[in-house]
Amino acid sequence: MKIFDWLLDLIYPPRCAFCRRLLTGGERGVCRFCRPRLPFVPADGQVQHFRNVDQCLSPLYYHRAVRDSLHRYKFGGLTAYADIYSEFIVKCIDENQISCDSITWVPLSRRRRRKRGYDQAELLAKEIAKRLGLQPVCLLKKQRDTPPQSQTGSGEKRRANIAGAYTCPNPEAAAGKSILLVDDIVTTGATLSEAAGVLKKAGAKTVIAVTLARSLR
Repeated sequence: MKIFDWLLDLIYPPRCAFCRRLLTGGERGVCRFCRPRLPFVPADGQVQHFRNVDQCLSPLYYHRAVRDSLHRYKFGGLTAYADIYSEFIVKCIDENQISCDSITWVPLSRRRRRKRGYDQAELLAKEIAKRLGLQPVCLLKKQRDTPPQSQTGSGEKRRANIAGAYTCPNPEAAAGKSILLVDDIVTTGATLSEAAGVLKKAGAKTVIAVTLARSLR
C-alpha cells in the first residue's frame, strides 16, 4: 500500500459504503454483514425494457441502505463509492453476457455539475470502463437544466420534463456502435429512454443501459 493511502486510512478509516461500519482486514468497500444482505434483484428480474433501450440491467433495488448510500454518493461528495458500485454492475453485466463497443453516461446539466462538483454517472461509467478494459466516451450533452426527475411526479410528467434535454454532439462516434449507457438509478425509465433515443437517432446499433439500482416498483 502506498504511504499516502496508508495515512489516509489512518486519518479516515475506510467504512462500508452501505452501513458506514468500519471495515476490518480483508474487507474492501462493503462489510461482511452488508454484502450478503443487500437488496439484490433476483437474476431473472435484473433486465428491464424501456422505450429506445434494448435492455436495462440493475443488480440492486433502490431501498434502505442502497438508497442512503446513493444519497451520500450523489449529494455528500463520497465519490470513492463509484469504484465499489462498479463491482456490482460489472458482475451483473457478466452474468447477463452483455458486450459493448463503447461506454457512455447520462450527463448532468452544466449548471448542476458545477454546483455538485462532479457528475456521478460519469464517475461510475469510468470505473465500469476500467473493469471492462474500455475507454469511456462522452456521447451525450444535456443542453438544458431540468428539475430533478425525483421531484417531477408521474411517468408522463417525467417524460415531458426530460423531452429534448439531450443532444449527441458527435454522432460519428455513436454510429453503428453497441453502447453501454450508464446511470446511477432507474425508476420509470424516462431519462434513459430519452438519452437512448438520442443515441439511436445518431445511429447507435444497440443501447444497453446499466444502473446500480432500480426502484421497487
